[in-house]
Amino acid sequence: MLNRDSLPATPCPSIRRAGAEELLRLWRGRSGGNTPPTAVFFADHIRHENAEFWALERSGELIGELYVFKSLPDRDFADGRTKAYLCAFLVREADRGKGLGSQLLSAVLARLKANGFRYATIGVEKGDETNLRLYRRHGFSVTIKECRLDPCFMDEEMRPRACPCFLLLSKTL
Repeated sequence: MLNRDSLPATPCPSIRRAGAEELLRLWRGRSGGNTPPTAVFFADHIRHENAEFWALERSGELIGELYVFKSLPDRDFADGRTKAYLCAFLVREADRGKGLGSQLLSAVLARLKANGFRYATIGVEKGDETNLRLYRRHGFSVTIKECRLDPCFMDEEMRPRACPCFLLLSKTL
């Protein structure tokens, strides 16, 4: 029973590594049953251990996600040894502003460091001040370049898609 000075307990979120099949189910659900080319690209890289899918959950419900690519053809993003690329970072709108995204980002960055990576990169749309502030707070202080092609967002022929201009940021782990 609650009194005036107490709040209902909110289960603590958990962070776990998820798999390729879970990713495909998730992305199919968002795409009306179709499997987007980008989901196929991500799942293939997860199966070959070149990418990781990190899930933020509360009571078994996905409330956030973050993907890591260890190697990409454009080595400014990820070089396979010292630099990894973070992408498709999402926290459910109702759960934003509560520090949950920071928890997920911090946990993934700590894992990268523990696995020998020295740098992490992340993209942010030019003019997206909210996410730019978040990434700067987490140490992404170096702008590597402006990009108009996303190496992880695939078209129907599995080629990187053109996208709005975004900044590729980097941090030392």
